[in-house]
Amino acid sequence: MKFISYSLIAYTLFLYSCSSGNGKGKEVSNNNAPKKEPPVPVEAIIATEVDFTSPLEVSGSLQSQDFVEIRPEASGKIVALSVPEGNFVGQGTVLGRLYSADLQAQLKKNEAQLTLAKKNEERLKKLLEVGGVNQQEYDQVLSQVQSLQADIEFVQAQIRKTVITAPFSGKLGLRQVSLGAYVSPNNVVVTLQNTNIQVDFNVPEQYIQKVKIGEKVSLKVEGTENLLNAQIIAIEPQISATTRNLKVRARVEGSTEGVLGGMFARVFVGTAQTQKAILVPSNAIIPETRGKKVAVIRGGKPIFTDVETGARKEAKVQILKGLKVGDTVATTGILFLKPTSQVVVKKVIQ
Repeated sequence: MKFISYSLIAYTLFLYSCSSGNGKGKEVSNNNAPKKEPPVPVEAIIATEVDFTSPLEVSGSLQSQDFVEIRPEASGKIVALSVPEGNFVGQGTVLGRLYSADLQAQLKKNEAQLTLAKKNEERLKKLLEVGGVNQQEYDQVLSQVQSLQADIEFVQAQIRKTVITAPFSGKLGLRQVSLGAYVSPNNVVVTLQNTNIQVDFNVPEQYIQKVKIGEKVSLKVEGTENLLNAQIIAIEPQISATTRNLKVRARVEGSTEGVLGGMFARVFVGTAQTQKAILVPSNAIIPETRGKKVAVIRGGKPIFTDVETGARKEAKVQILKGLKVGDTVATTGILFLKPTSQVVVKKVIQ
């Protein structure tokens, strides 16, 4: 009987230990289970076709046709300075002079030596004709004359470097140095730009047929009420491999009063045409190295779709390929989206 009792007790303890082990195993399993990420809230639009009337609009930058920072060609002390800031000056106008008294003295010395050498050369030439000297003696004097002439030309070139002049006609900027200052070619004395204004802008590769040399474009600059006209004068010979854009340059025609280099311009290329197009906010576009994408919401999941963009109009971008009418496109919260994310659309923007 004792043997049977002991067996029942051992069997009961075995069942209890197994039951306790299974309970712990379930608890560990629950703790190691992956946590479910909360859904990402986004705002979105429903892709629809609308009437899109606009020429191709791109961003441009104005600049002067010629612009230069005027610097001295030599180092020295400024002894004369005449820079009419903000005024128009002609080509060759003297704007300043550096100290050159030492060079002027060297020039006079060389000129005196040259005068004496020429007299010796003339005298020996006459003696050579009658056999009074040999050819070697005459050649030495002639070489001395030529060497002194070269020295004089060198000193004259050094003196010209001490004169600061305007390389072309244009409007001066602000003076950067003062009379009496010691300057070097590293110092900017003043800037100079002409009054001819041009605009540089980039055209997407799908619109390169719209730009040709000689054709007209229009541009709008902040602070001016009317559109300015410009003529295309140059086109980059190849498309940028990074941006897939073609760089174009146009010269602004007519009066450029109130227009300055460095200003931003909205450039309108081609004739306005009305067409059906899908437009999305520019913040919905995800730029990538080899293209652009948008996040299309389907079944509560984001699908990153390649798109081809066209013209811009204010804060919206035309979609040429990649979207169809009825697609739901995320416009906010894009940075938090992953292909495995759950998405909840909290607002549909009209």
